[in-house]
Amino acid sequence: MATTNKLRSSPSFIFLSLALLFHFYLCKGDLLLNYYSESCPNAEDIIKQEVTDLYNKHGNTAVSWVRNLFHDCMVKSCDASLLLETVNGIESEQASERSFGMRNFKYVSTIKEALEKECPLTVSCADIVALSARDGIVMLGGPRIEMKTGRRDSKESYANFVEESLPNHNDSITLVLSRFQSIGLDVEGIVALLGAHSVGRTHCMNLVQRLYPTVDPTLDPQYAEYLKGRCPTPNPNPNAVLYARNDRETPMILDNMYYKNLLSHKGLLIVDQQLTSDPTTFPYVEKFAADNGYFQDQFAKAVLLLSENNPLTGDDGEIRKDCRYVNSI
Repeated sequence: MATTNKLRSSPSFIFLSLALLFHFYLCKGDLLLNYYSESCPNAEDIIKQEVTDLYNKHGNTAVSWVRNLFHDCMVKSCDASLLLETVNGIESEQASERSFGMRNFKYVSTIKEALEKECPLTVSCADIVALSARDGIVMLGGPRIEMKTGRRDSKESYANFVEESLPNHNDSITLVLSRFQSIGLDVEGIVALLGAHSVGRTHCMNLVQRLYPTVDPTLDPQYAEYLKGRCPTPNPNPNAVLYARNDRETPMILDNMYYKNLLSHKGLLIVDQQLTSDPTTFPYVEKFAADNGYFQDQFAKAVLLLSENNPLTGDDGEIRKDCRYVNSI
């Protein structure tokens, strides 16, 4: 017994125990910084280079990467289920009305192909979604976010859960807050995350409710006239190029102009303008409008939390060879 106790207290035994404990947690598949440092050391650099190249060719891809993260991670898990196409009994989440206006999915394949050449069947599509969003945010003038990796890809689509998971542009602020709070975001984080509406554009299909048959009285009159010029009919063709910029001042810069616009009654979507009418969200609108650095700090925290929502790790899921299809197809 004395020998056993002496062994347990020895430095070598303690070191071995800690090593086994560390290995246990690794085997659980927790997300880690630099997860691919050994299996694919250049993975994050490859993604960054592809994101940069695509941005230089098609600037709007950077906005798409941010939206992809939101639509993927809010529906069940950060698992690239969003990228699955409709085939062999799988119904794509992209077919949902909530996905209206999303594009540039084909360029995810561009990034995946570059990774497959370097490290076949190693880097998940879910990590591509997360890291392309991270790098896209930087391209848009936003903060650099240190993201962990090690996500794995879903083997199924969750098309039936999209409507109940993603808040809509004309939902009540109460419902919007509830949806985001369900994944662990607090009110300040939610208001910060909606700052992503500082970039990109919105189709007239999602705007006309505020313009016709009568103009929403919360809209600045001159801004309403501008929107009517962009959206001249109450029944826009969903396939036509009928858009308005989310932010006319700095349309491709992720900054606090979004909140300044809200205070000037120039919020584009119903959900945007409601942030100023709700007493729980309005103080954060004022705070972010006054301090761009503080907004970006809170935005980074919110995006990081979103990116770690219920990921598949360890032995769950798979590493897809093609982000559009599960490997068994």
